[in-house]
Amino acid sequence: MTPPDLILLNGKVTTLDRANPQAQAVAIRDGLVLQAGSDAEIIALAGPATRRIDLGGRRAIPGLNDSHIHPIRGGLNYNMELRWEGVRSLSDAMSMLRDQARRTPPPQWVRVVGGFTRHQFAEKRLPTLEEINAAAPETPVFILHLYDRALLNRAALRAVGYTKDTPDPPGGQIERDPQGNPTGLLLAKPNALILYATLARGPKLPPEMQENSTLHFMRELNRLGVTSVIDAGGGFQNYPDDYAVIRKLAAEDKLTIRIAYNLFPQKAKEELADFRRWANLVRPGEGGDMFRHNGAGEMLVFSAADFEDFREPRPELPPGMEPELKEVVRFLAENRWPFRLHATYDETITRALDVFEEVDREVGLQGLRWFFDHAETITPRNIDRVKRLGGGIAVQHRMAYQGEDFLQRYGAEAVAETPPIARMLEAGVPVGAGTDATRVASYNPWVCLHWLVSGATLGGLRMTRPDKRLDREAALRLWTEGSAWFSGEQDRKGRIAPGQFADIAVLDADFFAVAEDSIGDISAALTIVGGRVVHGAGDFARLAPPLPPASPDWSPVNRFGGYQSRLRAEAVPGGETLARLAAACGCATACGVHGHAHAWARQAAPVADEAGFWGALGCACWAF
Repeated sequence: MTPPDLILLNGKVTTLDRANPQAQAVAIRDGLVLQAGSDAEIIALAGPATRRIDLGGRRAIPGLNDSHIHPIRGGLNYNMELRWEGVRSLSDAMSMLRDQARRTPPPQWVRVVGGFTRHQFAEKRLPTLEEINAAAPETPVFILHLYDRALLNRAALRAVGYTKDTPDPPGGQIERDPQGNPTGLLLAKPNALILYATLARGPKLPPEMQENSTLHFMRELNRLGVTSVIDAGGGFQNYPDDYAVIRKLAAEDKLTIRIAYNLFPQKAKEELADFRRWANLVRPGEGGDMFRHNGAGEMLVFSAADFEDFREPRPELPPGMEPELKEVVRFLAENRWPFRLHATYDETITRALDVFEEVDREVGLQGLRWFFDHAETITPRNIDRVKRLGGGIAVQHRMAYQGEDFLQRYGAEAVAETPPIARMLEAGVPVGAGTDATRVASYNPWVCLHWLVSGATLGGLRMTRPDKRLDREAALRLWTEGSAWFSGEQDRKGRIAPGQFADIAVLDADFFAVAEDSIGDISAALTIVGGRVVHGAGDFARLAPPLPPASPDWSPVNRFGGYQSRLRAEAVPGGETLARLAAACGCATACGVHGHAHAWARQAAPVADEAGFWGALGCACWAF
């Protein structure tokens, strides 16, 4: 037998292979898992050229697979965005904003685009418009909070051209002062088009910087153990134009996550025309192992969209939704295109299932991979209907960000099982987990895994009742083999088993042993995709390929990095966060190992052993 290219040794390997659930070591050849077993068994397979990595007793799991995320659009913008994800206080968030406003040159904006909630802050509130204007009097600032609102300072209002003469768009509201002038608050009432359309008016990066931005976003996902994603399309993501950067990276073998992408129409009443045109350009499954087409959705027709904003009443869909949805779903079924549909509320799901059942009787849906996204309030009756039609349900942790708002509107009984994941699994429906990042929830999978296990929001509300929460293995399966079904790759990914892709995350803390409240703080010490190291930190830093600094040089990524880890914040002497230190000091030296800025001010937080301090954070380049 040909020896493996790589072996991983001395680990605690959770394979999720029911025939061989635990191992110490893994052999990899030609990008696939050759065998998982004991150290002795795997070492016996090695040849003279076999590379060895000692895991030092760390937990290894199958690479995480986000079944609903927007990385193609997110990658184009990542380097322009200031992330409040993981920040524990509004005070720290505003320190970051002030610092970034000073560093951002005109005509660029400071953008805080989703991934956070006011409930995560100690202050339990958003900044006021007065606070934002004081923090950034001249630099445009756009802050997106979930699907419900955007906050713009006066400079941003000037940049987008909103005045007292600007009318409210359909489904949105521009808040105004007594004289009729826009205040800077934009509200989704009931849909988020006003928020996204306003964001789209901001400057874009040139293509070469969009490429750099996409590389950094993929590496950030790798840092958290993500090896695969399904891109759910998105507004202002036109095909094929806005896919040029990701196609180029795929052609040059520079992708570090596997991407299956769905196509999302961009204009109401033109959805069927888009799908007819796209059917002549691309077929489902077309592409390679790293980049492939996955079908239609998550938007199929605009009339079926029910944006979730639990601070507002449930939106009523128009009576003409069914015929519009049917003509699109029928076309997709006839052409054997898998599809997904965004549906938050059971009322939407009921009406959509009526359409799907009609198409099933006329054309047939069995064997065609289709599924609902979100399904927060789906009922047992509709879960059974999904099962009978051979569909699936992709769930996300949006409730971790909005559980308090849902509770206030619908009550404690409703919030105790939203979404009803345990019921979906009991019914035998395929279920995969994801984030719906980057504009709603965070892209950090461990925040979602914490929510699945604990039933808790970021604000600390224990929403899911104990008997409906998932154990850790069940939660992990949703993020691995469960999500693989949604791209038709359940036989190729999701387990560490012979013949599966060698996509593996070696964790910096043991998911199965850490305290429940620490699950959200986990990241990857080592991430492997197709047998190649794509991320390494600490002891594994030297194994990772280099990543150029984020461009442009004023990028918030160079200053603050991405997700703001609580562990890194708490490690700083004096209780200061890294974000606040970054804002206080003049150092913007970026750490090329884990993608976070050092932001180290010796005067602000002196320590006796700087090497030891940064080493504890998993950073190998402390001496700057």
